[in-house]
Formats: sequence, structure tokens, C-alpha cells
Amino acid sequence: MSLARVTQFSISLDGYATGDVQSLEKPFGHAGMRLHTWMFSPQGVAGGRVQHGVDGALAAVGWDGSVGAEIMGRRKFGPQTGPWEDEEWRGWWGEDPPFHTPVFVLTHHPRPSLEMEGGTTFHFIDASPAEALEQARAAAGGLDVRIGGGPTTVREFLEADLVDVMHVVLVPIVLGRGVSLWEGLEGVESRFDIESVTSPSSGVTHLLFQRKGA
Repeated sequence: MSLARVTQFSISLDGYATGDVQSLEKPFGHAGMRLHTWMFSPQGVAGGRVQHGVDGALAAVGWDGSVGAEIMGRRKFGPQTGPWEDEEWRGWWGEDPPFHTPVFVLTHHPRPSLEMEGGTTFHFIDASPAEALEQARAAAGGLDVRIGGGPTTVREFLEADLVDVMHVVLVPIVLGRGVSLWEGLEGVESRFDIESVTSPSSGVTHLLFQRKGA
């Protein structure tokens, strides 16, 4: 069976995966892009993903054709909550999102699927984590399914014990507030074998979780 994996999921030293007060202008709230600068070259986003060292190797995992479907929460797709007020909104990523697979957006307000360029189609479903994973696996064609975030969605899949492999990036900043990855997950580490790798170039620590016995 394909794996349910979390890739390149950045958190602060105090466990926050996004900052407070998300908006259209600030997708990560007051955190800005500080949790994600490790992933990009010194030239910034325009320079593309970092290519060298441990950061480059781990930034590429899951973007090599091994993932056949993605699951994300409503707030990763956009800043709206409740009934859709603007169905013209097509996500943060422009007309060619980076996923290039079916993407299942968890929402209590389903809407028609949205087909984008490059093979990405957003499907808006009202489903439990287990139900969403079943649908995503059916669409993935035997490839892995990425649990893409945000932190509330990843936490729900961890609570349901549905994550097989997880890459968490511990970034040396303190946010003080936001949405925590670990809230309510006391003891979750006991389910996994965990390795850590520190990057001397960026200062982040990569935590690699593998389900025990997998």
C-alpha cells in the first residue's frame, strides 16, 4: 500500500507551523516566510529551491514523482472560512500550482472540482481523515499520498494514526503564537523511529519520523 507522508513541514522552536492572523496578504500570518527560507537558494524564491547539501536533498523528497495525490486543509488552499463567498479564488499558487496531482481539500462546504494547469485538480470534500486518505489513495494510482498541511490537518492525521513517514524541519526561530503542530499529541513520538540531521548551512534540524514496524 502507498505511504501517507508529510514532507518539508517547518515548525518554530516553540512548535508553531504557521503564525497568527492569516490573511490574503500574509498566508503564514505574522511568521511571514521565516519558516521556509531554508528551502530556497540565497537568491530567494526566484532562484528556486536550494540544490545542495542535506537541505537540498530533503527539499526534493516527494517532488520526484513518488507522490500521486495530496490532501490539504481549507486554510492551506486560501484564507476564506465558512461558506464560499468567492468561488473565483483559485489558490495561492497561480494557474499552475506545484502539485501536478489530484489535491483533496478538506472543507465542510464542498464545491465543484477546480482543474488547473499542469495536472493539478482541486477536489473539495467533506470527509474524515480516514475517508480522505481512502479517496486520495484511489486517485494516487499506487503512489504515495502527501498530507500537505496546514498544521491542523497534519495534527488530525497524526491523531488518527494515519501518518507513515514525516519530515519535520525545526527552524531556529521563536514565534510565540500561531497554530501548533504538537498541541494535544503527547506521546506521539512513541509511534515512530526518529532520526535527526542538522544542516550547517541553514541552521535547521531535520527530524525524520518513520512508523515503527513499517
